[in-house]
Amino acid sequence: MKHALITAGTKGLGKKAVEAFLSKGYSVTATYRSDLSAAESLREEFSHHQDRLLLLQGDVTVKKDLEHFIEASMNTFGRLDCLVNNAGPYIFERKKLADYSDEEWYSMIEGNLSAVFHLFKKAVPIMREQQFGRLITYGFQDAGNAPGWLNRSAFSAAKAGLVSLTKTIAYEEAENGITANMVCPGNIMGDMKEADIVTARNQYDPDTPIGRSGTGEDIARIITFLCEDQSDFITGAIIDANGGADVLRRRAEK
Repeated sequence: MKHALITAGTKGLGKKAVEAFLSKGYSVTATYRSDLSAAESLREEFSHHQDRLLLLQGDVTVKKDLEHFIEASMNTFGRLDCLVNNAGPYIFERKKLADYSDEEWYSMIEGNLSAVFHLFKKAVPIMREQQFGRLITYGFQDAGNAPGWLNRSAFSAAKAGLVSLTKTIAYEEAENGITANMVCPGNIMGDMKEADIVTARNQYDPDTPIGRSGTGEDIARIITFLCEDQSDFITGAIIDANGGADVLRRRAEK
C-alpha cells in the first residue's frame, strides 16, 4: 500500500487531496496546525478508513515538527511515496513590502519555501531507497513566470523561489525514480476549496472562460494523476489550473 503525506490536509484544498488519495487505496498522513475541530471532523468523516489515516498536529514553520511528520508516517506505515506540500502561510492583509515586519517576512519564507526543503531532506533518503517518490508543491497562478504580485510580495517571493526548487529537485532526483511538480491553482475561494466539479458546474462564474469556478476536486485530480507510477515522464512541470483565466489575461495584454 502506497503512502501520501499531505500538509494542512484537514480542510480546504488539502482535505480534497486526502479524500482523493484515500479513495485510490493509499494510506494518508494529514497534518494540521491548530484547528482541532477540523481534524476531528475529518477523522469522523473518514472513520471507515481509520486504519489508513494518521492525523498529526504541527507547524510547517518549525523544523522539528516537519521532521516529526516524516518519522511518524514511517513508524506507522513503513513507507513514504508522495509528499504533498499543501500547507503555506498567507497574510490576508494587503500591504507593501516595506510594511512587512521581520516576523511576517520569515513566516512566509519558512512556511512556503524552507518547509519544503526540510521535509524533502528528511524524505529523500526514503524515496531513494524505494527508487520511487512523488513531490508536489503548490504555487499561485502564473508562478512559473515569476511575476510581481502587488501587496503579496513575501508570499509570491517564496513561491517563485519554490518554482526553481521544484525544478531542481526534478533534475537532481530523476535517476532515483523521484519526480517533482508544482500545481498552481487559480482563484478558488471559500466553500469551493472543498467542493466537487459537479457543484461548480451548477454555479456560473463569469471570471473564467469555461464558466465555472475551480474546486478542490480539480486540484486533487491533478495531484493524484502526477503521483501515479505511469506519470514518471512528467517532472519539473509547473501546471496552471485556472479555467483559462490566465490565457484570457495574456490575450488581453497583446
